[in-house]
Amino acid sequence: MENQAVQDIQKTIVLEAPIQQVWEKVATSEGIAQWFMPSDLKLEEGYEFHLQSPFGPSPCKVLKVEAPHQLSFAWDTDGWVVSFILKDLGDKTEFTLVHGGWKQADVLLPKANEKSAIVRERMDYGWTAIVNEKLRKAIEG
Repeated sequence: MENQAVQDIQKTIVLEAPIQQVWEKVATSEGIAQWFMPSDLKLEEGYEFHLQSPFGPSPCKVLKVEAPHQLSFAWDTDGWVVSFILKDLGDKTEFTLVHGGWKQADVLLPKANEKSAIVRERMDYGWTAIVNEKLRKAIEG
């Protein structure tokens, strides 16, 4: 059996807030700092910025901006791509996080010194808490 690339992480929730309000929280450095990590993000395709992770600054680059529906950026040095996708549901917003760009399951990720599959499992768990608890609280209070 050939080694499969690890599946993208995907989390979708519906937030009790209009799309513009959600966009402000997920596509500005001030907003992101409230539920994810401090950063010097600017909404410009090609803009290079850093997320201040617990392990030190992670280099990132804005790949796609489609306000207020999508923000995608390259995260760190392992080929990850994170996308925030918003869907307008009137007075609510469907928010989907996609964390892709995973290497094959048994590839060692040098920074974590762990296999890709193990890091993904840990991140999957982390994203669940971040999206379901921290983001929801930042938006709905």
